[in-house]
Amino acid sequence: MAPTQTEPQAQPTPAPGKSSTTTVAAATVDALRAKYEAAGQGHVFTFWPTLSATEQAELAAQLASIDPARVNRIHAAAMAASRVDPATASIAPLPATAFQSSASVAAETMDKYRARGLAAIKAGQVGVLLMAGGQGTRLGSAAPKGCYDIGLPSGKSLFQLQAERLRRLQTVAGGTLPWYVMVSGPTRAETVAFFEKHKYFGLDKEQVHFFEQGTLPALTQDGKIYLEAKHRLALAPDGNGGVYAALSTSGVLAHMKQHGIEYLHAYCVDNCLVKVADPVFLGYCLDRGAEVGAKTVRKTDADEPVGVVCVRNGKYGVVEYSEIPKELAHARNPDGSLALSAANIANHFYTRAFLERVVEIEDQLEYHVAHKKIAHVDLATGSGVKPEKPNGVKMELFIFDVFPFCAQFAVWEGERRDEFAPLKNKEGPDSPATSREAILDLHRRYLAAVGAVVVGDGAVEISPLASYAGEGLERFAGKTVQAPCQIDA
Repeated sequence: MAPTQTEPQAQPTPAPGKSSTTTVAAATVDALRAKYEAAGQGHVFTFWPTLSATEQAELAAQLASIDPARVNRIHAAAMAASRVDPATASIAPLPATAFQSSASVAAETMDKYRARGLAAIKAGQVGVLLMAGGQGTRLGSAAPKGCYDIGLPSGKSLFQLQAERLRRLQTVAGGTLPWYVMVSGPTRAETVAFFEKHKYFGLDKEQVHFFEQGTLPALTQDGKIYLEAKHRLALAPDGNGGVYAALSTSGVLAHMKQHGIEYLHAYCVDNCLVKVADPVFLGYCLDRGAEVGAKTVRKTDADEPVGVVCVRNGKYGVVEYSEIPKELAHARNPDGSLALSAANIANHFYTRAFLERVVEIEDQLEYHVAHKKIAHVDLATGSGVKPEKPNGVKMELFIFDVFPFCAQFAVWEGERRDEFAPLKNKEGPDSPATSREAILDLHRRYLAAVGAVVVGDGAVEISPLASYAGEGLERFAGKTVQAPCQIDA
């Protein structure tokens, strides 16, 4: 079964107290116990005899969904990697053969890339992956971040803005773009309900496919699985790099293959300026024969807290800003630009063939260790423990951790003010105010580009249904637009 708008192919872990099973077969329990004991994780059965039938069913369902031997392998590799001093890595700028900037590309070349990307969309070869598992906690909202309204005159949420960009691009290209929306356990129900409430923002509901981000158990420092409750493991999201395994287990890759989707554009929900399925970026990657592509923006401040796409230990990768030696971070080219300037914005292109290969090399991927305070049940007493300092580890994979395994890699540098407005904080930098300002500034520039004159200081908002990237506004050439106003389709 292909992924659907309400249910992924892989069955989710039952919610607490909602298991449809009241008893677990003895043979199933014996098999699970043997598997976990063989992996040195048999303690997860400590409280089994005291559990109700419903609790036993919930725990059994969780245990069946996890491979403890895999957890052990990931932990061992992640701990070993965490002991490697990042300062020992060799870091070099991207080679010219893998990099191109929109600022220096001739207009006819841009048109060529755009046409090739639009042709791929029209041919039904392109899908879109939205990573939307995060909540808006830092924004003061308990809802999924994609539901957030940044205060535009239209009151549109991030989900609506992106859905309408998809709709406009489909009109321009003449094709359909499947939208694969990765949610997390805490955001799944509310995200689906939000889409249903808004009638999928005008998209065909059959083209929207929700699937769930993966999880891994939280562990003690020496790799033992924590119990969050007597009948439940302590689980944590496996990072945005867990998307690769989730694409496979959810049935998304199978759906792509079945429907002839050869290429995927992936992005994060909190970039308010994101060009969803940007045909120029797609066309550039296709022209280069890339199996993975990364869209970046230019880093101008050496101390900006953002990772950079570069060559790390002889392979393509991303180095976090905290891992770049100060001297190298401030190094400049003869023209004065930073030598390491390709700021990573989690905006990527993939071929389906590469995504299928990633599943086969998972054991080679380098998970990262995060030392956390993990609430758990004391195995000796059965009492709950809320530690005051980090007592264990959570393991996660970053989405760029697959770059070193890519043979054909391409980086496209977009213009920051056109491409990147992250929504991270309630106030200050990267806030609703800065995101709103970035969108409204872009829309004024769209009008100026066609020869319109905007008068007044109010907001001018252009619906994505009216224009994806400045096209379709020719009717305003030579005219005066009085702000504030909203331009709809």
